[in-house]
Amino acid sequence: MTAPTPAAPIGGTTRLYAVLGDPVAQVQAPALINPLLAALHRDAVVVPVHARPPHLETVVRGLQRVENLDGLFVTVPHKVAVRSLADRCGPTVDIVGSANVLRREPDGTWLAENFDGSGFVAGLVAAGHDPRGSRAALVGTGGAGSAIAAALLAAGVEHLLVHDTDTAKLDALAARLDALWPGRVHPLAAPTLEDTDIAVNATPLGLRAHDPLPFPLEPLPPGCVVADIIMKPRETRLLREAAARGHRIHHGIHMLEGQLNSYREFFDLR
Repeated sequence: MTAPTPAAPIGGTTRLYAVLGDPVAQVQAPALINPLLAALHRDAVVVPVHARPPHLETVVRGLQRVENLDGLFVTVPHKVAVRSLADRCGPTVDIVGSANVLRREPDGTWLAENFDGSGFVAGLVAAGHDPRGSRAALVGTGGAGSAIAAALLAAGVEHLLVHDTDTAKLDALAARLDALWPGRVHPLAAPTLEDTDIAVNATPLGLRAHDPLPFPLEPLPPGCVVADIIMKPRETRLLREAAARGHRIHHGIHMLEGQLNSYREFFDLR
């Protein structure tokens, strides 16, 4: 086995990337991206930054003025709010209404983009769960969920059921998606997922041991893929109980792994 490349010592020339979230104990980006930076011999480091929602704008505006900070990774619950703190947005952000990365441009402005959806689909395909032609269901239309919904449709999902307890947010996303993929998006009043090939939890339910299930497992057909975007804990209650019922399961870390190439291109990490 090849030993991992040791990280370069942090010094006065080190470039910074921050991961913004509330909480941040569960974030996996530093553990996944810092070894990549070391392997590329980049004098850079990714660090978690715990920012509560009332302080988000203050934190982001402060970080944007740190001259050796090149980018921000964004996790729950800030993906929608952070969009307004960028100077420009990529096309995916305009479609889904949320961002999960911001990049400092050469002129000092900030560009926002969202790779959650493309990363999720890349992870599905790599695990042997190609969504093309399938019937999928997604619960949770927040920052990551909205991006995943769009990416599933772009990847060829024929029929997408979508549920969120916030009906205004659900209806707004469904309208945006229907404009691009007419007739394929179907909002659900309740998280009852039937006749589904792929069922996705894109809510925070599962971060804590005592959380309820985001959707009941009983209506799911045999052979359904049950996916969770939560990365820590790796085995959420949803995935444990789905596996016990004989369903194929798909872990949250695959979504981040699927984004690595996009991050490398976006941040010019070569």
